[in-house]
Amino acid sequence: MKYISRFASYYKPYRRIFFLDMLCAFILSLCGVVFPIIIRHLLQNVFVSRDSKFMLENVLFMSALLLVLYLIQGVCQYFVTSWGHIMGAKIEYNMRREIFSHMEKLSFSYYDQNSTGAMVSRILSDLFDITELAHHGPENLLISFVKLIGSFIFLMTINVKVTLLLVGMTLFMFVFSFKMNSEMKRTFMENRKKIAGINAVAQDSLSGIRTVASYNNEDLELERFDENNQGYLASKKENYLVMGKYHSVNGFLQGLMYIAVILAGGFAVVRGSMAASDIVIYILYINLFLDPIKMLINFTEQFQKGITGFERFCEIMDTEPEVKDRPEAKPAGRLEGDIRFENVSFAYEGSDDFVLKDLNLEIPARKTIALVGPSGGGKTTFCSLIPRFYDVTSGRVTIDGQDIRDYTLESLRNNVAVVQQDVYIFNTSIRDNIAYGKPDASNEEIIEAAKKANIHDFIMSLPEGYETNCGEMGARFSGGQKQRISIARVFLKNPPILILDEATSALDNQSEFLVQRALDDLSLERTTFVIAHRLSTVRNADEIFVLTEEGIVERGKHRELINLGGLYSELYHLQFEGQENITEEIA
Repeated sequence: MKYISRFASYYKPYRRIFFLDMLCAFILSLCGVVFPIIIRHLLQNVFVSRDSKFMLENVLFMSALLLVLYLIQGVCQYFVTSWGHIMGAKIEYNMRREIFSHMEKLSFSYYDQNSTGAMVSRILSDLFDITELAHHGPENLLISFVKLIGSFIFLMTINVKVTLLLVGMTLFMFVFSFKMNSEMKRTFMENRKKIAGINAVAQDSLSGIRTVASYNNEDLELERFDENNQGYLASKKENYLVMGKYHSVNGFLQGLMYIAVILAGGFAVVRGSMAASDIVIYILYINLFLDPIKMLINFTEQFQKGITGFERFCEIMDTEPEVKDRPEAKPAGRLEGDIRFENVSFAYEGSDDFVLKDLNLEIPARKTIALVGPSGGGKTTFCSLIPRFYDVTSGRVTIDGQDIRDYTLESLRNNVAVVQQDVYIFNTSIRDNIAYGKPDASNEEIIEAAKKANIHDFIMSLPEGYETNCGEMGARFSGGQKQRISIARVFLKNPPILILDEATSALDNQSEFLVQRALDDLSLERTTFVIAHRLSTVRNADEIFVLTEEGIVERGKHRELINLGGLYSELYHLQFEGQENITEEIA
């Protein structure tokens, strides 16, 4: 019931359409009830008359009445079919927008644990069935109950015993239908989980199609896909077996209703308690009676599909972001970039192992800090705490003396930019990709940012210039070109705090030179964090932190750490071992 009441809340913006849809559905159901009444009147009172004038007048009147009814029915059917579906589509639109907006707010830890393909499945396939339920559910219920109640009242006026027999069999059908509900719900939920698994594998394999092809692992990926596909087939098979049982038993019970009416009605006619013409009316009303029953049976199936989709929708909507604004959070404005870590410890959700523990640091504004050390030491995690991609487990991070949790997330992240090794380029134009750093930027600002990133000349060499489509994940460009597009974004954003996460590690020497030049310009007058394995790129940092699983084991300038002869010196010598100019490099 909590899901039904919550589902009903989505009708509020469309109360007028919903009311008119229900009114039209009500009129449609009344038209269906009235038709057999007119037929009975003609059979018992008109066609038996020997007065041809009386018969003709009544036939003309009833025909005119039926014409009016069919015109009204046509108008109502148009509204229900068109605007009823439009209302359902609007509800689907609102739900899809709401769930996508909520997903954008979820913490990175949620994405660490859930596949993109499964989430896309919830946005697309789950919501389609919810739309069908939103449109057809209420009107089918109304039509069914009006037809059933109207038929019951009218049939009771003809013969109470035969009608009660009909009602008894109907109730038995309802009991059977409700008994099958839980089984159908279980199979529909299993279907959704399996199709989400297929989406996840397909998205993963197709996104990495170049890696798949380079290793000739198409058969391996097909095997992975087939495993999930077979699971979905098994789930659908079980679902269809349940549905087959459901529909076949109901079909058999519907047939029994005809037999029961013919037998009971026949005995009533023999005893003289029922007119022979009334058996015809009963048979007509059985059809009228069966239509809403079939509708209710179909509704049960539709309801289970829709409500399981809505439950999965609610699962995501009820997932609270771990990182969110405090009630008293205020806009940060333009920050200076003075950063402190005060007794900071951090462990990922569900883990007892701390990545960072009792960290205390002070980074003055507009200084360049390099983070080096072995993989797994927490360098990226350290930087992820600054824009609150994750929240500290204990302690606090401050910027300009204020706990970053006291700033609104939007205003905090407006002050921070991240340039990563794995750059994400959207499947749109170069212009739009650069403007991502400032959506309202002018054409001149975009070009200026591109020039600063050393990418303008390359863009202008392309036939379509800034309107060139980048392809999926920037497939049309090299790593260095994509990196410089991402740097142009940051120039446009112009934040006071910059995080460079292995920004040049995957580039060739020429690309690295161009990117490094752009990064050097970008770092000026900003608080900059450089995560690097290539130690040659961090020699000019104001301070270098050597971060391991034990925390910060060394800190200082390049030459100081080399002379210290510790871990940094060891890593540096290993990296430049065998090079003749190592002495020159150290100097």
